[in-house]
Amino acid sequence: MTIFDAIILGIVEGLLEFLPVSAAGHLTLVGNLLHLKTENPAFKIYEIFMQMGAVIAVMILYFKRLLVDRDIWLKIIIGFIPTGAIGFLLYKPIKHYLLGNVLITAFMVFLGGIIILIVESKERTPKVNNLKDITIKDAITIGFIQSLALIPGISRSGATIIGAMLIGFERRTATEFSFLIAIPTILSAGFYSILKDHSEIHSQDILPMGVSFITALIFAILSVKIFLKFVSSNNLKVFGFYRIITGIIYLLYDKII
Repeated sequence: MTIFDAIILGIVEGLLEFLPVSAAGHLTLVGNLLHLKTENPAFKIYEIFMQMGAVIAVMILYFKRLLVDRDIWLKIIIGFIPTGAIGFLLYKPIKHYLLGNVLITAFMVFLGGIIILIVESKERTPKVNNLKDITIKDAITIGFIQSLALIPGISRSGATIIGAMLIGFERRTATEFSFLIAIPTILSAGFYSILKDHSEIHSQDILPMGVSFITALIFAILSVKIFLKFVSSNNLKVFGFYRIITGIIYLLYDKII
C-alpha cells in the first residue's frame, strides 16, 4: 500500500466510522477501486489500525467524562460483552468467507439504507434522553445489536444507533452511546486481529499504517463533532438514501468488472 492509498483510506475511515453508512464496507469498496487486495489479511490489519485511530478520537473528545463517570464505563463494558463473545465465536468464519466480498458488502449497504428509512419514517417518543438514563438491560440489548456489524456492510454505528432508537433512545443519545461502546469493541477486535495476524505486518507497512492511523484520528474528530450537531436537529434519512444509492452503484460496479 502506498502513502497515497493510506491517506485516502484513512480519510474514508475517519469520516465514516461513526456515521451509519458502514466505514468497513466503504474501505472494502474504495480499496477495490484503488486496486488493493481487500481480501488479503494484510488489508485487514491496515483497517484495524485505522479503526483504532478513529476510536482514540472518541476517547480524546470524551476524555473528561470517561475519566470521572464510572457509571457510563459500567454500561459500556456490559454492552460490549455480548458483542465480544459473539465476535470471538464467529471471527474465523467471517474472516474467511465474508471479509472483502464486494457483493455482500454492497448489498448490506443497500439494505441498511432501506432499514434506516423505515425506522425514521415513524414518529417515536423517546424514553432515554441522556446517557444517565441508559439501563443495564438497554446496554446489553445494544451489545447484541452491535454484533450484527460483524457482517460486512451492516455498519456498527448504524446498527447501534438505529437499534437504540428502536428501544426508545433519543437520536443524539443513541449516537453518543454508539460512539462510546465502540471503544472496547474496536480496541479489543484490533488487538485480537493484530495478535492473530501480526505476521502479515512487514517493515514497509509501518509508515503507511502510521499515516492511515493519524489520518483516521484527525478526520474522526471532525466527523464526530459535525455528526453530533447534525443529529441534534435532523433525522438520518439522508444516510438511508446515501446507502441505497451507494449500494446500487457498487452492485453495478461489481457486475461490470
